[in-house]
Amino acid sequence: MYFAISATIGPTDPTRAEMPFIFAASALQAGDRVMIMLFHDAVHMATKGTSNKIIPFGPPKRFDEVLNHTDSEILVCGPCVVVRHIASVSLDERIKIGGMNDFHAAASQDNARVVNF
Repeated sequence: MYFAISATIGPTDPTRAEMPFIFAASALQAGDRVMIMLFHDAVHMATKGTSNKIIPFGPPKRFDEVLNHTDSEILVCGPCVVVRHIASVSLDERIKIGGMNDFHAAASQDNARVVNF
């Protein structure tokens, strides 16, 4: 199965910010593929070093596990980055800049399920 996951919560709410990655890690453990699109305040999760500072209350951190998995892809919303004045050099180089067309393409795959956080 393929999961297209949209995330909108950023580091000001660390537990909710980690939820898409916790779900993605579970999907990857089951042998599924995932794509996470970071929208709105979740784009801050894509900046270098931010994931190391996020400590969710209760659930474990899974950001780096998902980011480094071969069956996952993480994209950050380009327009969201621009409006927040985040320089592209500040973004983790493993995360691609994309947009709604990329999320639509992921959600349109035959075996895709859309999950929103």
